[in-house]
Amino acid sequence: MTGTFLNIATVLVGGALGLLFGARLPERVRATVIAGLGLFTAAIGLQMFTSTRNPIIVLGGLLVGGILGEWAQIELRLQEFGAFLERRFAGGTGEGGASNRFIRGFLTASLVFCVGPMTILGSIQDGLTGDYSLLAIKSVLDGFAALAFASSLGVGVLFSIIVILVYQGGLSLLAFQAQALISDAMVAEMTAVGGVLLIGLAVSSLLEIKPIRVGNFLPALLVAPIIVALLTAFGVQGP
Repeated sequence: MTGTFLNIATVLVGGALGLLFGARLPERVRATVIAGLGLFTAAIGLQMFTSTRNPIIVLGGLLVGGILGEWAQIELRLQEFGAFLERRFAGGTGEGGASNRFIRGFLTASLVFCVGPMTILGSIQDGLTGDYSLLAIKSVLDGFAALAFASSLGVGVLFSIIVILVYQGGLSLLAFQAQALISDAMVAEMTAVGGVLLIGLAVSSLLEIKPIRVGNFLPALLVAPIIVALLTAFGVQGP
């Protein structure tokens, strides 16, 4: 969990700096920074997808995960959670443009900070061996991203630390408890699915090309390794 707490600290520092000094940046500069982050996020997503050993597993994970996410209305729940946090801590009403900005900042930062390859690999490494070096590198990157996000998307970015604590910390704890169950093939397909979700996030929230309920695809991160386990059990794919 050391890496997770370090990550939370850098996001808070970077986000606070973004809130304090972001207003001094012209709107066109902030828009360009967000667009740059969007392009970089899409590029990282493409790179992550190439880690797959079987694209059909990624497709299956996305389809099944997307159906489960729509059934559970995950993105709606995240939006409602963001609105609750705004009303409770940011003095918002939960309605109007300011609310949408808070929720967008919360959702965008949460997904960017929690879907990347370093989140998966770093959390597993931290849980399995106690080595948090990957999460330390991720923390530095997230700190700079939080500064840029907060300057444009506001205080909602800071509340993404709750998702970081639950998701990233949860992965580390699960890895510690399930050391013998996680194979390299499972990690590869989880990473590839995460890459597709990052591309969706870039298209939807950062580049604003087409609205996509990316949050509803989050179950795919669990479905993909389950598919790998089933295929391995039936001898279709090696571990």
